[in-house]
Amino acid sequence: MFIFAFSGLISAQTFDYPETHRGEHVDNYFGTEVPDPYRWLEDENSDATKQWVEAQNELTFGYLEQIPFRENLEQRLESLWNYEKMGIPQKYGPWIIYFKNSGLQNQSVMYVREGYDGEEKLLLDPNTLSEEGTTSLASYSVSHDYKYMAYSISKGGSDWNEIFVMDIESGELLEDHIKWVKFSGISWCEEGFYYSSYDVENEEKVLTTKNEFHKVYYHKLGEPQESDELIYSNEEYPLRNYGAYCDRDENYLFLSESEGTSGNQLYFKSLKKKEEGFIQLSFGFEYDYDVVAVIENDFYILTNDGADNNRLVKVNAGAPLSSDWQTIIDEQEHVLQSVSYINGLFILKYLEHASNKLYMYNTDGEFKGTIDLPGLGSVGGPSGDRDEPVFFYSFSSYTYPSVIYKYDLDTREQEQFFTPDIEFNGDEYITEQVFYPSKDGTRIPMFITYKKGLEMNGTAPVLLYGYGGFNISLTPYFRLTAIPFLEAGGIYAVANLRGGGEYGKEWHVAGTKQNKQNVFDDFIAAAEYLIAKDYASPDRIAIQGGSNGGLLVGACMTQRPDLFKVALPAVGVLDMLRFHKFTIGWAWTGDYGSSDDPEGFKYLYAYSPLHNIEEGVEYPATLVTTADHDDRVVPAHSFKFISELQYKHQGENPVMIRIETMAGHGAGKPTSKQIEEAADVLAFIMQNLGMTYDF
Repeated sequence: MFIFAFSGLISAQTFDYPETHRGEHVDNYFGTEVPDPYRWLEDENSDATKQWVEAQNELTFGYLEQIPFRENLEQRLESLWNYEKMGIPQKYGPWIIYFKNSGLQNQSVMYVREGYDGEEKLLLDPNTLSEEGTTSLASYSVSHDYKYMAYSISKGGSDWNEIFVMDIESGELLEDHIKWVKFSGISWCEEGFYYSSYDVENEEKVLTTKNEFHKVYYHKLGEPQESDELIYSNEEYPLRNYGAYCDRDENYLFLSESEGTSGNQLYFKSLKKKEEGFIQLSFGFEYDYDVVAVIENDFYILTNDGADNNRLVKVNAGAPLSSDWQTIIDEQEHVLQSVSYINGLFILKYLEHASNKLYMYNTDGEFKGTIDLPGLGSVGGPSGDRDEPVFFYSFSSYTYPSVIYKYDLDTREQEQFFTPDIEFNGDEYITEQVFYPSKDGTRIPMFITYKKGLEMNGTAPVLLYGYGGFNISLTPYFRLTAIPFLEAGGIYAVANLRGGGEYGKEWHVAGTKQNKQNVFDDFIAAAEYLIAKDYASPDRIAIQGGSNGGLLVGACMTQRPDLFKVALPAVGVLDMLRFHKFTIGWAWTGDYGSSDDPEGFKYLYAYSPLHNIEEGVEYPATLVTTADHDDRVVPAHSFKFISELQYKHQGENPVMIRIETMAGHGAGKPTSKQIEEAADVLAFIMQNLGMTYDF
């Protein structure tokens, strides 16, 4: 399959790529004929596709195994990974529930203790649910009487979940078992809980079939799933999602309805007047409405309705019209990212130039103080009880692994509750934030991390990461897998592109639909800035992104193949003409638009990575990564993209695909698989940037 000639490092390379059949299928979009020669790869269950996957993996893993320092990278990653980690504790009545990982456990383990100083007791170990650690805990919810915990699991990384119920005191499982749950919370109320699911007609096609007709059910403990009460469904709109949840006092039930990944309609009903139907609070899908607290008959809602950077409003159940809403905390200069109601106060988490800040306000909107943070970084949580003064939050940055802090609202004092002990000295590195102009002059922030004393002469290797979509913000976080790259003299850069949520709704919209090219321009401009400021040169830059970030990498490498040496599109949306035809892809049309629309087809076709690969072009060394159980962005995107790239690419740069088995879009991936994949990806990057690694 492959031929190598190398002395120390692999040098001149030629590759015998697997021969991929090109079919004759052609689609007609409003008079434009678009060939789709790899349509057959959309059938993940066919023997032909399975044989193709096997051949591609044989080539890729054969290449990776020949990289002389790959084993060093895996050993270093394993030693880095092997430290105790802890999640943010959650308080539920008498119980404190939290996750810990001793270091290399495939899945983190759930523990419980009674009170802050009670004896630690193992509650649930997901590592016992499958031999290879590929079954993970997806979510959990504690009943309002603190007696039961309902939890959902995912197998092989799929978005499909199953729900089980456990008695917290005894740790015993009840007989309740709910199947085919997807995109669902678990909300306890009275004698059971609400959840959402889809009907399943063909179990063999569940990883690719379009998800339609989302339904909300109520499950009563002790009853079989077949007896669950259908709470809400809407046969007129198959492409909408629904979720129901009630407040802790179980006075009100809320129903959220959405058409995409942002924007929702919100409804409520009184649980004390069950004969009455839902009352609609918000109309249309342009804005977001999130109920953060219910105090008696007042709903406190975080929304961007009338405030691009979000505001907190109070809505009385007896006067739900928007004209009667009261603004408690008005829009500020920076984005209000979240609100937590703890001990009678609102803890507000703001995003200020892509870094978090914490402030305290009372329920009348009066400022009550600032919570000091260690520096520029990301806050997880906070997590606390509405009736107790103590809460927890985590803090991390690019060189600062996640530390758990315990804060007391009565004394206004905080302490480190958990501090990791990792084999890495972050003090040897520096993170700086810069701002650079994009193509249209828009000012874009970027974080740049590197070893202190590194000479900036344009020769350093750079790993440039981005996302730019779905109102998601990239804040500073500890990325363990980037450490070996930094140790070897590399620079890790993260660009905060339009399409994300760093600067509110306007920033998000500026990177959607017909404006999506702005995102690619922002990322390309980031690389050009790094070159202009002597951080690197084009033959020393690798670009990386996952999911929507995989689209980013695919678009930028096809638009500017001259600007990058290595490209790493992970689980990417790469076929922009057909993404909405699989699983939950239709929900992304709010960000992307749709090829079913004439205007949408024009701008999607103009940048769709699959459709913009040109024959005879030397593209960057490319490692596409995906997984066989990814039912979020189906692997056909990656299969078709690499097939077209291998067919048309010219030059010595390797263009390959790594296909993980028994894994999904990323969530719940076991530690062992994370380490193996990270070692492979780093080896590919560093090999093709002319680096090496000793450990």
